Amino acid sequence: MDKKSLRQEIRLRKKSHLREELDAESALIMKKLANHPAFQKAKVVMMYASLPDEVQTLSFIEEWNGRKRIILPTVVGDDIVPVEMPVDGTMKEGDFHIPEPVNGPYNGGFDLIVVPGMAFDTTGHRLGRGKGYYDRFLAQHPNVPTIGICYGFQIMDDIPSEPHDRLVDEVITL
Repeated sequence: MDKKSLRQEIRLRKKSHLREELDAESALIMKKLANHPAFQKAKVVMMYASLPDEVQTLSFIEEWNGRKRIILPTVVGDDIVPVEMPVDGTMKEGDFHIPEPVNGPYNGGFDLIVVPGMAFDTTGHRLGRGKGYYDRFLAQHPNVPTIGICYGFQIMDDIPSEPHDRLVDEVITL
């Protein structure tokens, strides 16, 4: 299956689940992330503010903000620009209706990057939304551990890949 068809398949799978099911699964996935040794050890974590059809991260971000340095992506042109969450958690709606922190760009390092995806396979290949934002961003941070998070139905046997595609080190799901 090509990437475009796979994205359509995943969108259909997401629509076949009730919001309550996805919220319950999100809570369990985020609990697994909170208990993961890489997350527990990390002081600076790049997360993502979830869209409605993704594993829900916003309450997790709120819970951990201040206990860890939480960095979120903002989109500027064709690139991800990392921005640190302010202590008060103030966010605004950014491109693609994604909540973004109200703060200046973050220029430091990361101990962990948590990555969204349309789908993942067991070898760490990731299918994004097709714009390459995360592939370009992860290429700039090749030595930072990465964890993808997704619903169980987003795990595939094989994700088509290209040379520029970046793998994640691990995937947390149910």
